[in-house]
Amino acid sequence: MASVEFPDSLADVLAGVQRMVRRRLRHGTPAPALRGAQVELLRLVVSRPGIRVSEAARELYLAGNSVSTLVHQLSRAGFLRRETDAADRRSVRLLPTPAAASRLADWEQRRSALVREQVARLPADERAALAAALPALRRLARNLHEDVEGA
Repeated sequence: MASVEFPDSLADVLAGVQRMVRRRLRHGTPAPALRGAQVELLRLVVSRPGIRVSEAARELYLAGNSVSTLVHQLSRAGFLRRETDAADRRSVRLLPTPAAASRLADWEQRRSALVREQVARLPADERAALAAALPALRRLARNLHEDVEGA
């Protein structure tokens, strides 16, 4: 079996950690279950209330019709509210409902608790190594974002 190079194993580990966090958090999350793209859109709308569908599509790197489908699903589930843009009656602005804000706040709190608990189980030297890696991981994320923005 060929050894996996560092960058590939880094991508695999990051994806695996994210996947396991999502799986662990699914248990105890109230219905309806939300898919990744739905959660991403909700997080964006909560952070930027009044965002237009087209802006959300650009921000999430999704097709406009895909975001429109997500908006329809989340509106039907009671997490988003659509409001006609007063400046451009053809545009719709997205607003989170109190249920969306509550759901995301609960998820964020449970995610933080889970990660804190798991990191606390690591030996001190591994906790220090993870803390030392955070600036590089933030730069990596910023570089990936900038590359997509420039494309």
